Amino acid sequence: MAVRLGTRRSGLALPGDVRATLRARCERAVRRARRSGEDVLAGVSLRLAADVDPSAVAFASRRPGEPWFCLEQPDRDAAALATVGAVTRLRATGPRRFAELAGAWRRLAGAAQADAPDGPPGAGLVAVGGFAFAPEGGAAPHWAGFPPGELTVPEVAIARRGTDVRLTVAVLASADDLADELVARVERRLAELRGAPLPLLDPAPAGRFHVASTAPPEHYEEAVARAVERIRAGAFQKIVLAREVAVHAPAPHDAAAVFGVLRAGFDSCYVFCAGTGDGAAAGAGPAAAGPRSAGPGDDGGAAFVGASPELLVRREGLRASTVALAGSTRRSADPAVDAHLGEQLLRSDKDREEHAIVARRIARALRPHSVWVTAPEEPSIIRVANIQHLATPIRAQLTQPRGAVDLAGLLHPTPAVGGEPHEAAAPVIPALEGLDRGWYAGCLGWTDANEDGEFCVALRCALLRGREARLYAGVGVVRDSDPAAELAETEVKLGALLPVLAG
Repeated sequence: MAVRLGTRRSGLALPGDVRATLRARCERAVRRARRSGEDVLAGVSLRLAADVDPSAVAFASRRPGEPWFCLEQPDRDAAALATVGAVTRLRATGPRRFAELAGAWRRLAGAAQADAPDGPPGAGLVAVGGFAFAPEGGAAPHWAGFPPGELTVPEVAIARRGTDVRLTVAVLASADDLADELVARVERRLAELRGAPLPLLDPAPAGRFHVASTAPPEHYEEAVARAVERIRAGAFQKIVLAREVAVHAPAPHDAAAVFGVLRAGFDSCYVFCAGTGDGAAAGAGPAAAGPRSAGPGDDGGAAFVGASPELLVRREGLRASTVALAGSTRRSADPAVDAHLGEQLLRSDKDREEHAIVARRIARALRPHSVWVTAPEEPSIIRVANIQHLATPIRAQLTQPRGAVDLAGLLHPTPAVGGEPHEAAAPVIPALEGLDRGWYAGCLGWTDANEDGEFCVALRCALLRGREARLYAGVGVVRDSDPAAELAETEVKLGALLPVLAG
């Protein structure tokens, strides 16, 4: 039977049989923790009513100072995963951060006392989070709370596909815990859940917005020109260069309202929001305060929000899927002009070269780990609200199980966000850009106890912290790139979020 969730703070109560199951698992987890000397996860899942909005629950139910995470792709049968809280946060830095976090999650999930993954993707115990573009990325002060690699095991996770909605609640059992106290902790958390609708953006905010590039546009054109010189000299084939634009608002940016606008306007994209709260310590116990749905800037935290068109990897058993996405042009409200722009993109030698570099690299990375790798011979056009891209879907049958986090590390960064060859282009990117990308052009997503999961490339995004929003957009530079045209392309890409954040 599906459990309903109210819009007030009436919360959710565990049915008697589910509560008994959770208590038994908590007892087993405590015994195992005493034997092993390591903390053990325990959890339970139940079905919710079909009308539950996972992301709305997360925004309405988060406690001050705790992390939350939302990832949706609305037009893929309403796919959604939203989480609040943290029973533990796993962090790593450096070039092995993907492998280290994959191993840490594998050990936790392998010992867990919980339901096997069942229902929509993301149901059951999960770890959610993201990775910076660079192995040491996110060192700039405004990226505080977004380390080079982090996976959070949430207290509450809600997954949805179509009308199938599942809630999973988790606790971390230590050797000195008591099962009844763990169950009581879960019940307190569930009692705070509510499903209030996402807030709306203020249609007429008081005060002025200030929008400015953190570096002059001329600096970006010069960077592109210098990159073209290096490409023509044979240093590398391609490099992606990004810009950063800051929006200072008269009031704190509201991540929930921004997320709602993106979800409605970019339903074919991966719409995401990862919030840090105030960076509370990993594994900390429940906060004393109840939930509230205020914006991200009022408790010292930050939110990373966006609508990305690009899948980095999806892993389902021995199947891996990804998309090569490179080469883009604007949209038009006139269908005939829009189609013509798409046809021009398909015939553009510059964009086809840029795209082919990405597709070849992805296939080359997957091939040693796969029985077969397949992709269409020709790219197609995918269209989102304000831009259209060249895209090539790529699928692989893996030779042996390789988890979603490991696969993400295998593919990241693709030449769609980095360069080719990566080893030659990577040191040049920060020197030409002059910025810390943080999680921009990195990846974020989730993995479950089977190590299935999904990660998207963090594009068309902004970092919100109080009244400041930092927006990011980049383009691929090849030997025929024109600096003015590349600058104009970044303006098109910034157009996904700039109208939403600048009033």
